[in-house]
Amino acid sequence: MTDTPIRLLLADDHPVVRAGLRAVLETEAGMTVVAEAATAEAAITRAAQGDIDVVLMDLQFGKGMNGAQATAAITARPGAPRVVIVTTYDTDADTLPAIEAGATGYLLKDAPPEDLAAAVRTAATGRTTLAPAVADRLMNRLRTPGTAVTRRESEVLALVAEGLSNQAIGARLHLTEGTVKSHLARIYTKLGVDSRTAAVATATELGLIRRQ
Repeated sequence: MTDTPIRLLLADDHPVVRAGLRAVLETEAGMTVVAEAATAEAAITRAAQGDIDVVLMDLQFGKGMNGAQATAAITARPGAPRVVIVTTYDTDADTLPAIEAGATGYLLKDAPPEDLAAAVRTAATGRTTLAPAVADRLMNRLRTPGTAVTRRESEVLALVAEGLSNQAIGARLHLTEGTVKSHLARIYTKLGVDSRTAAVATATELGLIRRQ
C-alpha cells in the first residue's frame, strides 16, 4: 500500500450533496477530491482524464444521461476508475442496471460517513461494497431465480404503476402489445397476483419498483 491518496470525482447534480460528500471525504486520511461534475456527461469526460481512482456517482441527474449509463461509459475504458453509486434509490429497477453497468459499489445517501469512506477504500482496491438492503435483495434473487423479476419486467411494472395501458407501455418500450401482455403474465405468476393493482402493490412492497 502506497501513501498516494485515493483521487475522487464527485458526480451529483445537487451542489449541496457534492459539498456534503466533499466535507466527509476530505476529512479522511488518504483521500482527495480532485473534481466535481454536475451532469453524467461531465462525469464521463472528467473520468477519462486519467487522474481519478474512484467516482462517486448519483443515479438520477436532471437531464441527459443517468448514472447507470455514465457508469457503463466510464468503466468501458481501459484502466478506468472504479465507480461507487451513492443514491437514495434501492429498488431492483435502480440497482440492477447500475451493477450490470460495472459499478464496484452501491451505497445509499443515508449511509454513515465511516461506511462511505470504507466503500471508497474498498472500491479503490477493486473489491465490492453493497448497501445491506441491496445485498440482501441480490442474494434473494440468486437463491430464488425463478421468482426474480427481470430488468425488462421491472420496466413494465414501473410503467404499469404510472397508470399506462399495455398499448402505451409497448410504445414507450418499443414492444408489441402482445409482448407486454406476456411480460405481465410472467410478472403475475412470479408475484402470485392476478391484477395490475396487486402487481404494483406487491412489487412496491418488495422493493422492485419505487414508491409513487
